[in-house]
Amino acid sequence: MSTPGFSINFAKKCIVVTGGNRGIGYAYTRAMAQAGANVAVIYRSSKDAEQVAEKVSKEFGIKAKAYKCDVSDTELVNKTMQQINNEMGPITGLIANAGVSVPKPALELTYEDFKTVYDVNVFGVFNTARAVAKLWLEKKHKGGSIVITSSMSSQIINQSAMNESLAQVFYNSSKAAVSNLTKGLAAEWATHGIRVNAVSPGYVNTDQTSHMDKKVRDYQAKAIPLQRFAEPHEMTGQALLLLSDHASYMTGGEYFVDGGQLIW
Repeated sequence: MSTPGFSINFAKKCIVVTGGNRGIGYAYTRAMAQAGANVAVIYRSSKDAEQVAEKVSKEFGIKAKAYKCDVSDTELVNKTMQQINNEMGPITGLIANAGVSVPKPALELTYEDFKTVYDVNVFGVFNTARAVAKLWLEKKHKGGSIVITSSMSSQIINQSAMNESLAQVFYNSSKAAVSNLTKGLAAEWATHGIRVNAVSPGYVNTDQTSHMDKKVRDYQAKAIPLQRFAEPHEMTGQALLLLSDHASYMTGGEYFVDGGQLIW
């Protein structure tokens, strides 16, 4: 008699992915869809988000729909999550992935730069997580899981050359904040059966890194033990696990998918 192997099946599940139409977020969207989930893609301004959702829907035979929403707008986030829950739900999982950076030397940074980064990377994450948690409490849904995209930059200062900082102090500090936010939400919501974890990627070959200064990319490529940037899909396995029932005893954790970078 054969023993069933390890599998993750999200059929009849609804997963929300913020920033799910590009970069790592798009890889998350595809991974959730491939596992059978219906996927709600939240985007802020991309012109092709609806086409991306339609493409994923046809490719994997699931429901996928794009919803335009600024994650820093609390009222709009609450309204959008309720809409998703009504149209595609019930929502069973969230990947809070939306994030931005303003790469500038610290002496040139402004309050507007701070707001740009923190409104999305920290308050936007909080907004989306809280909105979904409220829905689950109202509907008495047990077993909800939230995965937050942080970064290995929550722990280190990236270099553009030997002993030369990659100038993004607001981005790095926002990721440190969101890693701690993960623990705080996990602690508060554990009694409600809601799990909250963070996935912290290392260097990933995305739209953002493709425009990175060649000098920076060359140096970082040499600094990585695996001698390469990861592809976005290599970040998805940990999120799939954390959203599944296999991770029922996992909450408040930060999981680094960094190719061994932090070993050094």
